[in-house]
Amino acid sequence: MYRHPGFQAFISARLMAVFATQIQAVVVAWQVYDLTRDPLALAYVGLAQFLPMLCLLLPAGDLIDRFNRKAILASSWAVGAMCSGALWWLSGHTTAGAAGLTGVYAVLVLFGCSRAFSGPALQSLLPQVVPREQLAAAIAANSMLMRAASIGGPLLGGVLYALGGGRLTYALCFVCFALGTVLLSRVVTLQARNAAAATGTMWERFGAGIRFIRSRPIILGTISLDLFAVLLGGVVALLPIYASEVLHVGPAGLGALRSALAVGEVGAGLYLSMRPFNRKVGRTMFVAVAVFGLANLLFAVSTWFWLSFAALLVAGAADMVSVYIRGALVQVSTPDHMRGRVNAVNMLFIGSSNELGEFRAGTSAAWLGVVPAAVLGGLCTLGVVGGWTLGFKQLRTVDRFEEAANAH
Repeated sequence: MYRHPGFQAFISARLMAVFATQIQAVVVAWQVYDLTRDPLALAYVGLAQFLPMLCLLLPAGDLIDRFNRKAILASSWAVGAMCSGALWWLSGHTTAGAAGLTGVYAVLVLFGCSRAFSGPALQSLLPQVVPREQLAAAIAANSMLMRAASIGGPLLGGVLYALGGGRLTYALCFVCFALGTVLLSRVVTLQARNAAAATGTMWERFGAGIRFIRSRPIILGTISLDLFAVLLGGVVALLPIYASEVLHVGPAGLGALRSALAVGEVGAGLYLSMRPFNRKVGRTMFVAVAVFGLANLLFAVSTWFWLSFAALLVAGAADMVSVYIRGALVQVSTPDHMRGRVNAVNMLFIGSSNELGEFRAGTSAAWLGVVPAAVLGGLCTLGVVGGWTLGFKQLRTVDRFEEAANAH
C-alpha cells in the first residue's frame, strides 16, 4: 500500500493541508479567547465554519461526482491559503473585544466554504488511489498520518503563538496550504473514473444519494452515531478555557492538550495500519465510542494536567478505532458513482459534530459553566451509544466489512 506512488503523493499533499489546518485551528481559538475572554466567542468560531459547510456540502457532493476531484480539491486548498493570508493580515489589525473579530469570523466563513469541497473530495479520491482490498488499511494509515500532523500542528501553533503572536503561524499555514496544492498534482490514480452523467436537476441527483443512504441502515447508523456522539460530547472547543482557567497551563499547554488527542489517534492508527482487523466490526465500533465518552467524562472532572492529558490520549485512541471502522463501512458500502454525494452527507454530519459541536460546547459553557458543560457532554455521548445500540441492530451485528456492501 505505502509503495503505491499515488498513495505516497496523496499522503504528502494531505499532510501539508492538515498541518496548516491544525496550526490555524489552535491559533484562532486561543487568539479569539485571548481577545474576548468569552466562551461564546469560541462558539461563534465553530458556527462561522459550520454554516457555509451546511449550505454548500450538498451541491459540493454533486459536483465531485461529475467533475475532476483533484481539481476541486486543489481549488479548495488554494482558497485555504488565501484564508491563512487574510488571517495573517488581520492578526496585526484586530482589536480587543468581540467587535474587533468581525473580519476573523468572515475569513472563517470563507474557510468553511473551502472545507465543504475539500472534505468529500478527499474521501472520494482515496478509493481511486489504492486497490479495494487494501482500502481499509489505507484508511487507517491515512488517518494515522493525518493525526501525526495533528500532533505537531497544535504544539507548534501554541508555542509560536506564545513566542510571537499569530502572524508567524498564519504565514506558515499559508505556505503549507500552497505546498499541498502543488503536491496534489503528483497524485496518480490506479482506477479510472468516468464522470457521472448529469441527468435531472442537482437536487434530484442529490435526492438519489439521500435515498441510497436511507436504504442502507449500516451507513445511516454509522454516520449518525458519529454526528450525535461528538456533537453532544466533544470537548475540543472547551480546551482554551480548561488550559487558561482550570489547568492553568497557557497557550503551550493548550497545544499539548490538543495534541494529546492526536497522539492517541496516531498510536491506534499505526497499529491498525499494520494489523487491520475484519471481525466483529460493528460491536467494536460501539465499544470504541463508549470509551470515547468515558474518557471525555474523566477529562471534564480532572484538575491535574497529566490526568487530563491521559484522558484525551485514550479518547483519541478510541476515536481512531471508530474512524477506521466508520470509514471502511461507508466506503465499502458506496458505489463510486455516488461517492461524492454520500461523502458530502458524511462530511455534513462530521462538520455538524465538530463545528456545530464547538458551538454547542461554547454556549453550554456560557450557560452552565465549563466543567458542568463538559460533564453533561460525556454523559450524552454514553446515552447516544446506548440508543444507537438498540436502534441499529444491523450495524451492531455486522461482522465483516464485506457484509456491509450487500446489506439493505
